[in-house]
Amino acid sequence: METDPLVFSFFLIFTSAAVLATIALYTKQPLIVAYIAVGIILGPSATSLIDNPELINSIAKFGIIFLLFLLGLDMQPSKLGKMLKNSLLVGVTSSVAFFAIGFLISFMFGYSPTERIIIGVAMMFSSTIIGIKLLPTTILHHRHSGELVVSLLLIQDMIAIIVLLVISGGFLDFTGASKVIRVLISLPLIIIFAGLFVRFVLLKLLAKFDAFHEYIFLIAIGWCLGLAEIAELAGLSLEIGAFIAGVSIATSSISMYIATNLKPLRDFFLILFFFSLGASFQLDLLGDVIVPAILLAGLILALKPVVFRYLLSGVSETVPLGWEIGFRLGQISEFSLLIAFIATAEALISQNASHLIQATAILTFLISSYIVVFKYPTPIAVSDRLRRD
Repeated sequence: METDPLVFSFFLIFTSAAVLATIALYTKQPLIVAYIAVGIILGPSATSLIDNPELINSIAKFGIIFLLFLLGLDMQPSKLGKMLKNSLLVGVTSSVAFFAIGFLISFMFGYSPTERIIIGVAMMFSSTIIGIKLLPTTILHHRHSGELVVSLLLIQDMIAIIVLLVISGGFLDFTGASKVIRVLISLPLIIIFAGLFVRFVLLKLLAKFDAFHEYIFLIAIGWCLGLAEIAELAGLSLEIGAFIAGVSIATSSISMYIATNLKPLRDFFLILFFFSLGASFQLDLLGDVIVPAILLAGLILALKPVVFRYLLSGVSETVPLGWEIGFRLGQISEFSLLIAFIATAEALISQNASHLIQATAILTFLISSYIVVFKYPTPIAVSDRLRRD
């Protein structure tokens, strides 16, 4: 009897991910790196156990869709208001500084103007996953430093989402005006439709049948995928539709319940997304990008703490706090990987530029995590003195 290729692929992905994740936790590494390593090992560049590019791309698409849906669910007005009040100046100014670093390095190595912009944008963000995971619960919820980290990450996430929507929505397609005009017409119509449908149909159904938890689960997934398909048919993208679907129910009381219960599904597809990034990574291109990647990663790791230290002291934060925030946010982001994936799919950047972003991300994830674990309180600190749950 032949093994079903899809089942066999999932077996390889999740079994390998479990093994490498265990090793990563023992060695204090970010789990994202383990998932990417699984993709590299199983993909065409190494063992070729999974070498179907269509399957790999489909896996990645689902991961992005559910990620943006859940990010939309988290965009609540109260959070956004607090975010703008606390850290807008620092978040925007630091993003401009880090963009300049990426743009200048990519200019030095001869990348095209569009690639310089995309690479620069990819350097603007810090990892939400690493930043939050390495914060002890007491700091995350009860101290000003935790509040500051979260607010800065929220600002960066909002900027990243706007970038993703611009890239995937066709706003950078300069070959003709028709697509841009179609997007500008379709986008407000879909937003209006989503708001009206949620208010007059979806919320009434959820209120009537809120005792049936599996029904809420089905409605949420159906709404996410349904609006994603509508957006794609209207000339936008699946990602834009999923994000609008999340935002449209973010203000309702049921949004937190949906977000909490869909997180396991989100994590499932994110593992597949990071696997797909690794599987699409071409090891034969590593020699072409390793020098700029090391230079770019070194500058990001060295300058992010300096930039945050001076910007935060400029808004009356203490110098030690500025250094700590800078080191905790001293890497680039999983959003950088998303931007590289979508920009490559939209033919905005070459595989070489995409691999530069991916290699820089992996280097900064690893080194930044080590710095934080050895220098500041974290749940996985090596010493008892720094270990905090």
